[in-house]
Amino acid sequence: MKVKPIEEIQNALQPIADELSIEIVEIEFKQGREPALTVYIDIEGGVDLNTCEKFHNAIDPVLDEVDPTFGAPYTLNVSSPGLDRPLKTDRDYKKCIGEKVEVKLYAPLKGKKFIEAVLKGHDETCVYLEDKGEELKLEKAKIAKICRAIEFD
Repeated sequence: MKVKPIEEIQNALQPIADELSIEIVEIEFKQGREPALTVYIDIEGGVDLNTCEKFHNAIDPVLDEVDPTFGAPYTLNVSSPGLDRPLKTDRDYKKCIGEKVEVKLYAPLKGKKFIEAVLKGHDETCVYLEDKGEELKLEKAKIAKICRAIEFD
């Protein structure tokens, strides 16, 4: 199935997101037997079902005009990206500075492929962590996944 570029879809939806003070975190299109366009959103204070429904209803007519699949049927989903979503953007990293993160590495570092530490900062190529008083500098290219640590009481 032919699909319009995600950037074009994002540009069409961004004014609605701005108006509703919603951040579009990511847009993805999954092809297959049941094609689906999923828009992941975030909002100050967290996303709830009402926020998803409100945004879904607001973007539905815009997507009808944009016609991202050139007339082919698809399912529209609006969702929270989840607590355990990987950090991808500069904004994701900035939100987590000072918080505990989980890092999965492609290859072991000091015998470990999994690190749980406090995110101190990042730049284009590296992530800076603090683990039990030790400062760590990890190249992003060596990180398989980095996400906020979820702690249960």
